[in-house]
Amino acid sequence: MSPTGQALVRLVETAPRPLVGFAEDYPAGMFKGQHAHPRGQLLYAVSGTMRIETAEAAYLVPPSMALFLPAGVLHAVRMDGPVAMRALFLREDAATRIGKQATVIAVSPLLREVILAACAEPLDWELGGRGHHLAELALDEIARAAAVNLRLPMPRDDRLRRATGLLLARADDARSLEDLAAAAGASSRTLARLFRAETGLSFRQWRQQARMAEAMGALTTGASPARAAFLAGYASQPAFGAAFRSLFGMTPGQARTFQKTA
Repeated sequence: MSPTGQALVRLVETAPRPLVGFAEDYPAGMFKGQHAHPRGQLLYAVSGTMRIETAEAAYLVPPSMALFLPAGVLHAVRMDGPVAMRALFLREDAATRIGKQATVIAVSPLLREVILAACAEPLDWELGGRGHHLAELALDEIARAAAVNLRLPMPRDDRLRRATGLLLARADDARSLEDLAAAAGASSRTLARLFRAETGLSFRQWRQQARMAEAMGALTTGASPARAAFLAGYASQPAFGAAFRSLFGMTPGQARTFQKTA
């Protein structure tokens, strides 16, 4: 982050208003290591995809989605391509209207425009004026937005984190559990046990959910259903469509419409 961006973050973290906007553009591949904010955030990007990781989960956030992150949550952010971030910082009283859990939401065309408008307002917007109305509308739209299952539970064990890191680096990584165990420095039995104990998912379930998240990100940035199916490891598009609908509650075609409207 630029010195100017760092200074602005400090200002928005202490702004007297319940909701203020933050705009910053980042180059491809930029990585912001573990940090936390005293206020809740709605992390949104007009363009580019963000990969956000907390101690408990990893989130893929394409331009048609946003991540609500409660105050004080340690997180790291990696920019997948150039990212034009337009985020909202929420004072405690505003954040409680949204919830207490990190959640990925679908960003409607209306919410997108409200976020952009809020980012154009001064940090000390006039009480009762345009900034107030934008803040109220933004909070209402965020609260009613549909949640999207793009949360991937992350382990704490170092061996398992090495294995999951390899899988996250390449969605099409086809290595077996035995191969990953060797790379992670553990037995396949230990790795299988750790997957269940620390993520609540089997190895196959975890890898499939990671692949489906990549497929969702690809669809919402213009990829064809065939390409998304390939990323998810499916040779059959109908089978991919059924699995996609089961996980996300929408079809691949519906996911692609986000790319056209966001």
